[in-house]
Amino acid sequence: MEKGAREVYACCTHPVFSGPAIERLSKAPLKEIIITNTIPIEESKRLPNLTILSVAPLVGEAILRIHEDLSVSKLFEA
Repeated sequence: MEKGAREVYACCTHPVFSGPAIERLSKAPLKEIIITNTIPIEESKRLPNLTILSVAPLVGEAILRIHEDLSVSKLFEA
């Protein structure tokens, strides 16, 4: 923000949120914090600007591809 950014977002795949993480995130000028649901997040750690995305569709597709002997790598190609 000090360098001119209008909005700042934070993203992580596996949100451990250990130690002072929640306190630091709550004080940071973040428009949105986007995480996945790979581990449960306690209600006390759910900030107002927190968005939790499900990994279920990706895991389901990976299981289907393995079952049908298809490439799982294709899931991660751009």
